[in-house]
Amino acid sequence: MPSSSVELMEQDLRLYTPENLLTQAASASEHLGYKILSFYVDGAGVLSKTVTDTVATFYLSPSGGTLRDEHLNIVLYSAKFDLYKGFGRA
Repeated sequence: MPSSSVELMEQDLRLYTPENLLTQAASASEHLGYKILSFYVDGAGVLSKTVTDTVATFYLSPSGGTLRDEHLNIVLYSAKFDLYKGFGRA
């Protein structure tokens, strides 16, 4: 059991970091070819690196490395999130 709030924050995969995205994607359920992920968002729905009151659902296209919000708007793209080309593999 973590002994401090800092350790708890470091273990919360809903805090947005590229590493947390890849960790979630490794075991995420899939729907229509998208990996289903969840992250904290701020009041405007933007990915947050800190704990907020709102957790939103995001969809990662593992072929191409595109992260989309719940309305399928593109939130970010990175080749390192393309799981099929091996960039996102540990």
